[in-house]
Amino acid sequence: MTSVLDLPHAAVSFGAAFLAGAINSVAGGGTLVSFPTLIWLGLDSVTANATSTVAIWPGTVGSAWGYRRELRAAEPRFLALIVPSLVGGIAGAILLRYTPTATFDRLVPYLILFATLLFAAQETVQRHLGTGSEAARRSARWMIGGMLFQLAVGLYGGYFGAGIGILMLAALSILGLRDIHEMNGLKVVFGGSVNGIAAAYFIWARMVYWPYVVLMAVAAIVGGFAGAGVARRLGRTAVRRVVIAIGVGMAVSLFLRK
Repeated sequence: MTSVLDLPHAAVSFGAAFLAGAINSVAGGGTLVSFPTLIWLGLDSVTANATSTVAIWPGTVGSAWGYRRELRAAEPRFLALIVPSLVGGIAGAILLRYTPTATFDRLVPYLILFATLLFAAQETVQRHLGTGSEAARRSARWMIGGMLFQLAVGLYGGYFGAGIGILMLAALSILGLRDIHEMNGLKVVFGGSVNGIAAAYFIWARMVYWPYVVLMAVAAIVGGFAGAGVARRLGRTAVRRVVIAIGVGMAVSLFLRK
């Protein structure tokens, strides 16, 4: 590809990033739009994943500001989950660097579908595990389990940025949180930690296609700020339906493209 974007490529990438930033604020899963869009615009899957991660990460700034009220109300002990987010994120990014593109191409639809189905089934899983009670949330077992779960989420997110928001909302729900807006606020912090350290590694390893990054970063910031307000107005049920529909649609489209 050339180092200069033509107008159609620029317009499509800007629109995808704006929508990704908004969706990430609403319920996660925005890179389910930006990542396959970059593939359709001509990047190979590994470069598209790294570029999407770097370009969409600044949208967490807009999202964090949009959810500042929910973050102030969140319990401080949840911040301990930032540590496994960072560890998992860098480990996943390194793993991606050494994964052959052909292998990653085969994994992509399954990874997206897995994250989407887990999000759709989160309430059933939560009831089965019995993690929704306040007593469970305050136990040492809960904290250890939460750290290990978040380490796995960080590994997944560093390796495959698309769908991490969906997976993280599922994890937070399984760990006992019920307020979708509080979950979204925490997801922004944890997801920002995972993707931030992965993005730094991708830049260092020269895995990013820069012509898309600046344009998409601006769009993601604007979309992220706008999306937080939309989420409150839509309500939990509508948010869940939007994310599930996007996840399933993207997985099916990539299966058909194989």
